Amino acid sequence: MNIFVTGATGKIGSRFVPRLLQRGHNIKILVRDVSKADSFRQQGVEVIEGDLLHIENLATALQGMDTVVHLAAQFRGVDEATARMSNIDASIVLAEAALKANVPRFVFASTNLVYGAGTHSRPSREEDGLRPAFPYPQTKAAAEKDLLLMHHEQGLGLRIVRFAFVYGERDPHISEFLPIMSKWNPAKRLHMVHHADVGQALLLATTTPDIDGSIYNVADDSPITVSELVQLHGFPHQELVGALQQEFNPWDMIVDTTRIRNELNYRPIFPSFYTARDAGAL
Repeated sequence: MNIFVTGATGKIGSRFVPRLLQRGHNIKILVRDVSKADSFRQQGVEVIEGDLLHIENLATALQGMDTVVHLAAQFRGVDEATARMSNIDASIVLAEAALKANVPRFVFASTNLVYGAGTHSRPSREEDGLRPAFPYPQTKAAAEKDLLLMHHEQGLGLRIVRFAFVYGERDPHISEFLPIMSKWNPAKRLHMVHHADVGQALLLATTTPDIDGSIYNVADDSPITVSELVQLHGFPHQELVGALQQEFNPWDMIVDTTRIRNELNYRPIFPSFYTARDAGAL
């Protein structure tokens, strides 16, 4: 397949593009800084320099593509206006260009944080209402809504994948988030997903026919507690004592993966954090 990828030098993209290359796909990527994509260029990836909001002839660049995989996003460390431009406006510009270029499939990477704390006494399902609590998932939820409207009204071949907390393959995501996580009640659980399974889900969303308009939760099989995570990463246990009184919804950050298992035959390569650790895949 001919696949156009944004965010190829980010945490997910830098691990996903090599998986596409291993399977023999032809890859074109859009990056802001071509120097960060030298290794991809050497592997035969076509590299285009530019910003989604400021690139001319984007539809021309998408000519002949079978799929767009949109991974580029702003997560932490930016103001709300920048997050909206990057996560909403840029997504719409790219989708419009994909429609103009007649690209049949558009895969959008989202997050399980769009559910917020939720109101159900069960894991969150794809059809549940969204209650995102801060700018990153709020912008992702808004982009999802706009893209779904483009699917229904203009025929955008949209597939949405909502990822749990991503980790593995030397990604520092957990250690970066520990200062925040350590303030949560240590009994709180969260769903996680290894980069290998992020790649699996993206490949399934990219290659499976007749799933336009579908949304899929992506996570492993075994949510892990904050207490386990912080201790496994060397955080002093006594530091968690002060968070014991923090209230929490036991279903927050827990998702139902029945749909992707049944419809796309997704099975986690790493069903838990412990299997990834034991395999040396952290």
